[in-house]
Amino acid sequence: MASVLLIEDETLIRMMIADMLAELGHSLVGEAGDLAGGLQLAGAPDIHAAILDVQLGADSSGPIAEALQSRGVPFAFATGYGSKGLPENFKNSLVLRKPFPLEELERCLKLLLG
Repeated sequence: MASVLLIEDETLIRMMIADMLAELGHSLVGEAGDLAGGLQLAGAPDIHAAILDVQLGADSSGPIAEALQSRGVPFAFATGYGSKGLPENFKNSLVLRKPFPLEELERCLKLLLG
């Protein structure tokens, strides 16, 4: 299965998504709850896909998305605000609308991984 990068600033939500990924048979390349940690992990080898919370405290995950995009790593944004809350240059990106069920995460990953 896939190695997934998970960026989410709410610890309980991050733990829940990590559990969902494991249930689907995927592994975590890494996880972070802030922009600095996410940027550091975005350079990790062997990332097959990423799930990015749009807002990381006062920061946007846009710079992490840019780093992943430059490496050709597919990603989806997770947000409670739908596509309206996405960074301007990522308005057409795949969105997981929070809260999402396991089936929605599975569908999203299938789209990301092809």
